Amino acid sequence: MTAVFWIVKILTTGMGETTSDYLARTLGPIPAVGSAALLLTAALIAQARTRHYVPAVYWTAVIMVSVFGTMAADIAHVALGVPYTASATAFAATLALLFLLWHRMEGTLATETVTGGRREAFYWSTVMAAFALGTAIGDLTSATLDWGYLPSGLLFTALITLPALTHRLPGLSPVLTFWWAYILTRPLGACFADWAGVSHNRGGLNLGTGPVSLTLTVAITATVTWLNTTNSTRRHTPQTPART
Repeated sequence: MTAVFWIVKILTTGMGETTSDYLARTLGPIPAVGSAALLLTAALIAQARTRHYVPAVYWTAVIMVSVFGTMAADIAHVALGVPYTASATAFAATLALLFLLWHRMEGTLATETVTGGRREAFYWSTVMAAFALGTAIGDLTSATLDWGYLPSGLLFTALITLPALTHRLPGLSPVLTFWWAYILTRPLGACFADWAGVSHNRGGLNLGTGPVSLTLTVAITATVTWLNTTNSTRRHTPQTPART
């Protein structure tokens, strides 16, 4: 995984958070969830039909998982009254179960082995659970514990650096460090996006969820367009054999 992957990943988590809030407020919770579910289904079908990595298709699916995963966690709290401590625990248990089943049935959790079929189904189910868990954790620290969005964002920034600092330690699984960082990108991006979008009396910059979502969308689109161009060039350019 390159640095660009992690940058786009964090951008999608922030965009998913503010877009979810914006759509729920402008369309209403039920139409917003229904629309997000349909778009998510279409994005995952398109991803499942691709026979190789297509950045635009893959990141569209990630964005829709981010939007829908945010809505799932928020609805559990707002509509059903489930505390974030309970939803975070439930999503963590779900994620652990998915990891257990995935590893028992496929023998590995490494993302480079995901090439379709059952492994891809496990991968996207895990990504969905990871997004929902990250949403619940971010809201738990920023709202329930009342730490605020910026302090919470700084906390998750510190936590996400641990895999980067320790991934070369002997005996430490790169798969473990990947998923640790992957889960934490969700509360990290969401907390900073919320901090930028919410009002001053909530500890934010009051830029608005709509403008923040638009800005992040433009940044994601520009980066993914560049990735698409790079990926296409690599597929059509003869590769020089590595020298030994």
